[in-house]
Amino acid sequence: MSNLSPRSSPIQGHPPPIPEDSNETDAAPSKVAAKRGWPWFNWDLSRSEVDLLLISTGLKLLLFPSYRSTDFEVHRNWLAITHSLPISQWYYDTTSEWTLDYPPFFAYFEKLLSIPASFVDAKIVDLNNLGYNAWSVVAYQRSTVIFTELLLGAVLLRFVRGAVDPSRQRIISASLFLHPGFLIIDHIHFQYNGFMFGILLWSILMAREGNKLASGILFAVLLNFKHIYMYLAPAYFIYLLRSYCMSPSGQILPTRFISLANAVIVVFVISLGPFILMGQLPQLLSRLFPFTRGLNHAYWAPNAWALVTAADRVLLQFSKRFGVALSVNESGVASTSRGLVGDTVFAVIPNVKPLHTFIITIGFQAIFLIKLWSAPTYKSFLTALTLCGYTSFMFGWHVHEKAVLLVLVPLSLLATETYAYFKTFVIASVAGIFSLFPLLFTPAESLAEVVYSLLWGAFVIIPLNRQVYEFPRSVPWVILETLENIYLLGFAALQAFVTLFPLLVRSRSGSTVCTPGDVSCSEDAAAGLSALEFLPLLLTSVYCAVGLVWAFIRLSVIYLKHQY
Repeated sequence: MSNLSPRSSPIQGHPPPIPEDSNETDAAPSKVAAKRGWPWFNWDLSRSEVDLLLISTGLKLLLFPSYRSTDFEVHRNWLAITHSLPISQWYYDTTSEWTLDYPPFFAYFEKLLSIPASFVDAKIVDLNNLGYNAWSVVAYQRSTVIFTELLLGAVLLRFVRGAVDPSRQRIISASLFLHPGFLIIDHIHFQYNGFMFGILLWSILMAREGNKLASGILFAVLLNFKHIYMYLAPAYFIYLLRSYCMSPSGQILPTRFISLANAVIVVFVISLGPFILMGQLPQLLSRLFPFTRGLNHAYWAPNAWALVTAADRVLLQFSKRFGVALSVNESGVASTSRGLVGDTVFAVIPNVKPLHTFIITIGFQAIFLIKLWSAPTYKSFLTALTLCGYTSFMFGWHVHEKAVLLVLVPLSLLATETYAYFKTFVIASVAGIFSLFPLLFTPAESLAEVVYSLLWGAFVIIPLNRQVYEFPRSVPWVILETLENIYLLGFAALQAFVTLFPLLVRSRSGSTVCTPGDVSCSEDAAAGLSALEFLPLLLTSVYCAVGLVWAFIRLSVIYLKHQY
């Protein structure tokens, strides 16, 4: 935190200069990359890079038998849909409850994966073979995650090859390739985030190297793989318009504007064109944007609404215990925000509507976009991009906890700029990674995620801290740094509670296993457990939300104070 000192803190109005790498200009492609002439898929790896690839692949192979979420069956079903049905039926099929609800490029991606899958085991792509979990499908689908994630590895290598300080960038690149978030969500829970973030980072890399047309095209491609990246679109729009389509004096450059517009239009035509011709665009959009879901997704994602929801629960209990006359919405007393999927209804606080979240999100993003408009450099773009994703995570409607990767991945690229950025990265990373732990609730995976995350932190955070640490120069910043460190240490206590809570409940019930509805539990114990069953999730969401909200404030102030 000590970068929040009089000498070096952007928060105090004295930002240290952030050196612009020679290869991060906004006028031409990277001089370093051009000079060295590295081709995109240059696999001339160092010994350490080969070892890293082998170790990570070996670890991921060991995870094949681990817990799989319903997302595993979701993607198996999408393989079957795209393989068995004509394209005209892809977004209409309801054979399974896990209907296709990603944009067309991801559907085409699943179509490609379904071709070898049909040779590995024809039952994988049998549309009516719901819940198929033979070893053949497990091995195949997990292998596709490992294989497609190589794109992420190739992009991260390119970041290292073009960096002015390769030692720091090597740590950042390794930290992203081995990120606990990707391990938990992709290689255990099961998704393809590594592949798609590889496209995002490729787009960011093109911006760093001055190839902004390629950056815009890649981002358009990414949007047609997964529409959640729309959260980042405002930053791309302002950056490309201001730095690529306009001259420094503010005049539109027609050739560049038309080139970028046509390129993006071509991408969307390739993606959506077949469905537009078939008159299916409304059906496709209804799958992509189901607005009937509630404010919170399942257990509360650690954002601003988690704190609001918790405050509502506290006010309700306060009203009950102390007889304070508060206006209570009875339907909110048993709100489905207690860890279940459904509408969030507040008991005391006025309910939040989708329009409210939209206005708040756009309002915060506008502040950062105004700054980006006035300073359209690569570093300004990267920070604004991170904050656009961060704002959407903080205030968006029905945000999933897995969306925290939209914050953690681009923020990682800023981690070594100054100690202020680094400390923000540490707080957000610890809180964000911990918030993903409840996704894995089986004992073996729970132990693995904790141990792996600790090892990741030791090999990433400690070395970077040694390189960028600065001691605070005033008492207030020493106090603030101390409070931040106490908060970080509090995760050990939270993990201990989450681990021991089920044992404490069992001990109180006098039963080996005690869950709501368990006949071996006493009536009082079962009732007590029913009331407290979501307590670990609530505490996890709220505690992580405190850190992520604070990191959001930190990063916002750093960006707005810094002179680019």
